Formats: sequence, C-alpha cells, structure tokens
Amino acid sequence: MGAGHDHGHSHAPPGGTVTAGYLGRLRIALAITLTVTAVEIAGGVASGSLALIADAGHMATDALGLGMGLLAIHFAARPAGGNRTFGYARAEILAALANCLLLLGVGAFLLYEAFQRFIEPPETKGGLTIAFAVVGLVANAVSLSLLMRGQRDSLNVRGAYLEVLADTLGSFTVLVSAGIVLGTGWRYADPAASLLIGLMIVPRTVKLLRETLEVLLEAAPKGVDMTEVRAHMLAMPGVADVHDLHAWTITSGMPVLSAHVVVDQEALDAAGNEKILHDLQACLGHHFDVEHCTFQLEPGGHAEHEAGLCP
Repeated sequence: MGAGHDHGHSHAPPGGTVTAGYLGRLRIALAITLTVTAVEIAGGVASGSLALIADAGHMATDALGLGMGLLAIHFAARPAGGNRTFGYARAEILAALANCLLLLGVGAFLLYEAFQRFIEPPETKGGLTIAFAVVGLVANAVSLSLLMRGQRDSLNVRGAYLEVLADTLGSFTVLVSAGIVLGTGWRYADPAASLLIGLMIVPRTVKLLRETLEVLLEAAPKGVDMTEVRAHMLAMPGVADVHDLHAWTITSGMPVLSAHVVVDQEALDAAGNEKILHDLQACLGHHFDVEHCTFQLEPGGHAEHEAGLCP
C-alpha cells in the first residue's frame, strides 16, 4: 500500500525548548546568587557565624547548578542534524538530574552539620548575622519570584527554583536562629535551623528526581493516559487497530508520540491519507496536548508482515 508509510508531524515552536524562554530570568537569578554568596561569606567572617558561611557554601553550590542549567539551555538551542535528530534538547533533563544530585548532596551535608553543631553549638554575633541574613533573604525572594512561573513548565527551571527556594529557606532560618540566639542566648537554635533546612530540601528534591528519571526512562508524558490515547484513536472513523503505540518526552514541553494505525481500505479510499492523518493529529493535539506525532498508516495484516510472520 503506497500510503502505508505516510507520516504526520507537528514541530516544536521556533526558539528551541520551553526552558529557553526563561533564559534571562535564570541569568538574573545566577547573578543574584553569586552576589549573595560573596556577601554572606564576608558576613560570616565578620560575625563569626558558621551558619552564614554554611549558607554561603550552600548558595555557591546552587550557583553551580544554575550555571549548569544555563549551559544546558545553550546546548539545547543548537539545531538538530546528523545523528542528533532532536538536537541537544535532552541536555536540559541531564542538567536537571545533575541539579538533583547536587541538592541531595547539599541536604545530606546540612543534616550532617546540624548533628555536629548539636554536639558543639557555635558562638555567633547575632546582630551582625541578622543584618547579612536579611540581605540574603530579600535577594533570594527576588530570584524566587523570577523563577516561580517557569518552574511549572520546565524541569530544568524547577531544579533552579528549588535551589533558590532552599537558599531562601536557608536565609530565613539563619535569620530566625540568629534572632533566638540574640534574644535568649540559646545556641542550639543554629543547628536546629540547619536541620530544618535539610529536611525541607530532601523531599522536594526526591520528587524532582523521580520526574527527571521518568523522562530519561522514556515513560509516557505526565498527564497522558496511554489507555485513553488508544481509545481515542480507535474511535476515529476508519481506524481498525493501533499497535506499536509509544509516547515519551524529549525535554520539558516537548512530548512526542508514534504509532502504527491500521485503517480500513474503504475508509482510506474515501477520505484519503491526508484527511485521516489530519484527524488523528487534531484529536491527540486537542485532547492530550501531544502535537509532535508520527503515524504510519497501514492496511489490515501489515503488522504480521512487519513481524516476519508472512513468507
């Protein structure tokens, strides 16, 4: 059947991946993070606050994560060609995975340091620590607002958002613990704050890691029920069967689907390849937001031929 290998396609919008739309905001967040890191190091040295220095180290790690995310966007924007038919779009997911590992490392370090400080609580200058913590809190809040929207659309931006969120929580808890130390002299407030930060980082990071691994393992896109997809396709006029149905995600905002669609010869003769492909594309794009689809139309019995069951 000459029409058996026709394909229907819908490509990603110009400009690369979804994450590329937040490039400017990620750059601003990186600049803010690097500035606050330097300020907190200076403040930690001046006040003798290990909490501020630890938070600065935390932010330096997050700056590295943001930098990797920006580098990934650069690679993802490179055009497809040769053996890389989707370009370097998957680089964003690899960056999200690297950010997860960094966040887990930071969380584990904070938990370890918290227990160490419970054994030997440090002495700090509460007033000076509060001043530098306020600077960090305000700056992190600005970065957080810049990334709030993008974290819903991109795993890479979500990784950066979680890092900045951890920074914000870090600055806030340093501020609170310094206030407690200044007001009551209870030095265990500092390790208690570090323990709280670690406990808040780890669960969110594990969730992000799970979503990232789902993409790398090429699971069906989030929110796409493959049973419903098959049912919608089978309900199309003239479609007799669907096999070799696959759906996966290249990177955030780029779900793709491929399928072999068995079509009745009478329906194919009446409507034509183009009409059937258009209807399939419109159905999946409308109901499941999967616009990049590849369909192979084939007559009944062709699947057996593909499997080598026919002589």
